Amino acid sequence: MTLIDKKINRRSFLKVSTLAGGGMMLSFSWLAGCKPTPEEVLTMPKEWFEINSYIKIGENGAVTLFNPNPEFGSNVKTSLPMLLAEELDVDWKNVFVEQADFYPKRYDRQFTGGSQGIRSGWVPLRTAGATARQLLVNAAAQTWNVPASEITTNAGYLEHKGSGKRVGYGEVASLAGTLDAPDPETVKLKETSDFKIIGNSKKNVDGLKIVTGKPMYAMDHKVEGMKYAAIVHPPAFGMKIKSFDKASVTSLPGIQDVFSIKLFKEGFERHAFDTTTFPEIIAIVGNSTWEVMQAKKVLKADWEIAPESNFKMGGWGPGVSEVKVPSGLENSSTHAEKMAEYITKPGNILRKDGDPEGEFKKADRVIERTYTAPFLAHNPMEPINCFADVKGDKAIIYGPSQIPDFIHGTIANSLGLEKENVQINLARMGGGFGRRAYCHHMTEAALISQKIQAPVKMVYTREDDMTAGVYRPTYSATYRAALDENNNLLALHVKAGGIPESPIHANRFPAGAIDNYLAEGWQIESNITVGAFRAPGSNFIAGAEQSFLDELAEEMGKDPIEFRLELLKRAETNPVGKDNDYIPKRYAGVLELVREKSNWSNTTPGIHKGVSAYFCHNSYVAEVIEISMKDNQPVIENVYAAVDCGIVVNPDAAANMGEGAIVDGIGNAFYGEMAFENGVPTKSNFDTYRMIRHKEAPKKIEVHFVQNNEAPTGLGEPLFPPVFAALGNSLYKATGKRLYEQPFLPKLMEMENLRM
Repeated sequence: MTLIDKKINRRSFLKVSTLAGGGMMLSFSWLAGCKPTPEEVLTMPKEWFEINSYIKIGENGAVTLFNPNPEFGSNVKTSLPMLLAEELDVDWKNVFVEQADFYPKRYDRQFTGGSQGIRSGWVPLRTAGATARQLLVNAAAQTWNVPASEITTNAGYLEHKGSGKRVGYGEVASLAGTLDAPDPETVKLKETSDFKIIGNSKKNVDGLKIVTGKPMYAMDHKVEGMKYAAIVHPPAFGMKIKSFDKASVTSLPGIQDVFSIKLFKEGFERHAFDTTTFPEIIAIVGNSTWEVMQAKKVLKADWEIAPESNFKMGGWGPGVSEVKVPSGLENSSTHAEKMAEYITKPGNILRKDGDPEGEFKKADRVIERTYTAPFLAHNPMEPINCFADVKGDKAIIYGPSQIPDFIHGTIANSLGLEKENVQINLARMGGGFGRRAYCHHMTEAALISQKIQAPVKMVYTREDDMTAGVYRPTYSATYRAALDENNNLLALHVKAGGIPESPIHANRFPAGAIDNYLAEGWQIESNITVGAFRAPGSNFIAGAEQSFLDELAEEMGKDPIEFRLELLKRAETNPVGKDNDYIPKRYAGVLELVREKSNWSNTTPGIHKGVSAYFCHNSYVAEVIEISMKDNQPVIENVYAAVDCGIVVNPDAAANMGEGAIVDGIGNAFYGEMAFENGVPTKSNFDTYRMIRHKEAPKKIEVHFVQNNEAPTGLGEPLFPPVFAALGNSLYKATGKRLYEQPFLPKLMEMENLRM
């Protein structure tokens, strides 16, 4: 069954067809792209004609496609324009791709996050391409005085077979740009069988620029008269500025000014992504990054305990909520004690099927296991930075942002400007993983620029980001299973929570596959700032769930994959409940595929296999990790992944993204950890915050995609959560020891009495 939705709402259609009828567009400032390379000059047209918001065509047939979404390594700058090019029916070799800046009146959902870029753009961008193609057809029909229905297109050319006439798109682009947009109901999208570009690998459009060091990041941006800024934040969570000695640094070379800034106006209703660790910071402004960072080291400042506070938050679900920020300096040891206490208390019931309490009472035996994971830092390789130029009632912001729409109103409010007077231009991001969804750095840079009345580039140090960052919460989950005397599963109970949120997705597998099922959640308030981290919530609960299912399968005497398939068969043929948010057949499909590709049933001496599978971001992933032990150290030999994410737009790029997620997951599972002592993060740079190294990456990774005609779903995040359990389960096979705490390697070394 195909799920390709060919409908598009009127608002979105108006955006993709805007400026159709706008005529010739020359030297329109924000459309100007990067300067062409010498090779490109030969093919660069003399004139560009804008067909709609996403497409402009030159008189020589060259096509520029605008990527609406911010790019941070997920390759949307290549894959999204492929959707446009497919329906436009243009030859990819004649395509230039430019990054669109933030223009909500022209583009829908300029948002890279939640693994929804391709899924959300699947219909709108294809419709934009098809609309432009229809305008070109209509222009040719008008020129030739023939019915539009008799004109065909192919690789950037229009042809009327009856008269033998044939022209390139560039020859009718000027006229096409003046025509009215066609009725949305008449715009037809291609059948999947007719795709020429979608499903065929295309190289990263920025690849050459990246490897040759072309300026693509906000860090590269410079303007005349620009100043540089660094920030100083309180040394611990739960503290705030008491006072600082401006004179302690203003006499230093190159230092212009030192002042404090408050990010939000009093009573401002924050958006859910207006997360910031410290709403008041100290800014140091000077003539170079080096000089302001040296001043950071000697600035004299006093800090005090911040009182309990509250603020209003809207924009995330219905209504406005009151958010409480508790006072005090928190410790990881205290966190662990509190979480252990919450495990013993009743949680909030999130889902209940059947009579799980009754089945546990009559069970022959009960298996109970608790899993924990620490806070994690995002650590994108590019430091947090932003350029801002605020003059009078106008502001230009240029920086890395996954979701510019969510910070736009905040910047405007903090500056006291109208939103339409705040322009956000989008830089390529050097990694994101959720961190750049939180853009308080843009507000900070804007306020600094407004204060000094000059353009400014603000740059965080690695220590700034790691110690005043936005972290993945710390989590705990307890699983219980009731078995009868014949090892039949009677009931399953999961109770999970964290600081300060729960990771539970109550309606996901194995809900729907077990007659008696109970899911409970809990959470503990904290003043440590947390936020989305690659596959939020799923990045922990998948590991706990899939580790427990493996252990349960062993207790029941069943093969781990067969056990999961049995549960999924039950969910498919006789599901429990009505709110199950997965399709069992597709879930089972990736398990069957990874079983085949990994030769699961074949054993090799010294090689130990672990399996895991998970559904999130609308996609299904199963993974098998093979490890060996050398000198009592685990070595990742091979990783096999099976993915059902619908139609794969750019196969090589998709496989690359999957490989990156797997390596990222292994690194976090082995080493990732942030702890706190009296509110102070215990790690501040890569000398102590352990990251995976090249030699520790898998020797081979295979990513296999299920072939179907389902509409595309998520890909950047779904391969990340299954890694944790697949690794933990393979380590058990290799060592005979079950691991319940992350990170795994310190715990394993402790068990083995070895040093890392």
